[in-house]
Amino acid sequence: MSTESRTSKAKVSVIIPVYNERDTVAETISRVRASPVDKEIIVVDDASTDGTSQVLESLEGEDLRLVRQPRNLGKGAAIRRGLEMASGDIILIQDADLEYDPADYPALIAPIVSGEAKVVYGTRAPEFQGMRWPHRLFNWIAARLVNLLFGSHITDEATCYKVFSADVIRAIPLKCQRFEFCPEVTAKLLKRSYDIREVPVNYQARAVGAGKKIRWWDGVVALWTLLKYRFTE
Repeated sequence: MSTESRTSKAKVSVIIPVYNERDTVAETISRVRASPVDKEIIVVDDASTDGTSQVLESLEGEDLRLVRQPRNLGKGAAIRRGLEMASGDIILIQDADLEYDPADYPALIAPIVSGEAKVVYGTRAPEFQGMRWPHRLFNWIAARLVNLLFGSHITDEATCYKVFSADVIRAIPLKCQRFEFCPEVTAKLLKRSYDIREVPVNYQARAVGAGKKIRWWDGVVALWTLLKYRFTE
């Protein structure tokens, strides 16, 4: 049976947290819509101020639900809000910046559909195409810290493409507000002995000047979050 026919059996909730992505959000959603999986799209606008909200209004449809945060609360808070709205069997996190390719959806959800895994991460390793060396170094440190703390074998902890069986992610008590979603969910999954399957994905980094929002301090918080949740809930 082909990957496409297997993955057509599951409904995917694609959660897209968005903040000030006016120039890329329409193309992102177009690519998500073109991906050959049964899906609903949940866009959480984190109080954008650059005209993103108006672009999103023009894209609403039966397959896309738009949620607006009352104020800018952060990526993690937006994902948690999206989880409240999701009805799919599988939850997939998608950024709105065109760094990741929704054409990878069938490969990402296939291990969950087949029952081989409950959690899948889309790994960018080893190329990390176009990524500047400070971000590449952080990704190297984060992956090795995860593996040291939890005895895992992850190559790309900080990837956006995190995919979950819905029952698994709903059982994780998330507290994240900003970019610490990634280390928090990774730590709590591994503490609960979930195996994280990695699938190679296409990736093209963008620079800070093109709108990339994560900064060095977010990296410090991410590493601290991994340490914190190794020893606490």
